Amino acid sequence: MSTFFDEMKRSFADVPVTDNKVDTAAFLQAAESLVKLFDLLGSSAFTVVKNDMNGNIEKIKAKLLLDPAGASTLQDLVLSEAPTKSKKATQGLLWLSRGLQFTAQAMRETVDNPSKELTVTFTDAYTKTLSQYHGMLVKPVFKLAMKACPYRKDFFEKLGANQEKVNEQLTEWLKALENIVKIIMDFFASGNYGKGL
Repeated sequence: MSTFFDEMKRSFADVPVTDNKVDTAAFLQAAESLVKLFDLLGSSAFTVVKNDMNGNIEKIKAKLLLDPAGASTLQDLVLSEAPTKSKKATQGLLWLSRGLQFTAQAMRETVDNPSKELTVTFTDAYTKTLSQYHGMLVKPVFKLAMKACPYRKDFFEKLGANQEKVNEQLTEWLKALENIVKIIMDFFASGNYGKGL
């Protein structure tokens, strides 16, 4: 029986990181696979989250197609845009990373607190991550989405019939996702590359 993780184009656990530099093409595949997680949450309230992440993935992809050598790692992509006026891909990466940070936090809270329902763990994660960047108009939309989370049991069943295998793959995927998000966020902070974006 295959699981949600078996069907991914690429897991974050399979994204090459060399000298703390993240491979852009592999990262994009893993991010696209992660967005499908929101389909399992089953509420149209998550459409806004998905569309936001997909839009940011497209900005990074456009840059990679335009400049494959200069954007081969996420760090190179940011550095190549740093001296220019247009920082579309950098902005896309920053916001996508914030979305990934929220997803990682939500899944971490869910894994670490087996007695808590997703409405609680996702709301907690939103409060700790994305909500600080969202204005008055966006916050209610996201809060509504968090309240629309399915029951924990139903969500985990959608991840796969073999729960032991699901837990194993989820643990590995989540650890890799958290590591990559940390690398990206540390990099943005190190050069203040997210300023004004």
